Amino acid sequence: MPSFRAQLNITGLHPGHVPEQVMEAAVDAIGSAHVVEANQLDVVAGVPRITVRFTVEPNAYDAENRQALQAAANMRHAVEQVAITERLAVLRRSRGKWQTLR
Repeated sequence: MPSFRAQLNITGLHPGHVPEQVMEAAVDAIGSAHVVEANQLDVVAGVPRITVRFTVEPNAYDAENRQALQAAANMRHAVEQVAITERLAVLRRSRGKWQTLR
């Protein structure tokens, strides 16, 4: 199964929301169509960043990438309902390394 990561910087919360809702929204958005393998929160240069690792169904290489990019866009949309975001990155695992798609 092709494995991907969607990473999104979080720069703030919308009023009335708590930090836990950020990861919940991200995992729910991707998990609605794909298998979520893992999720984590890191702080990079003082900025919180969420990462959701997931798989897509095997298909043609470009089709897999399109599915992953759409899943990441859906994740960003869901997270933006509760938080302020910036810099979405999508990576694909290939030959033991993470390669940036976007």
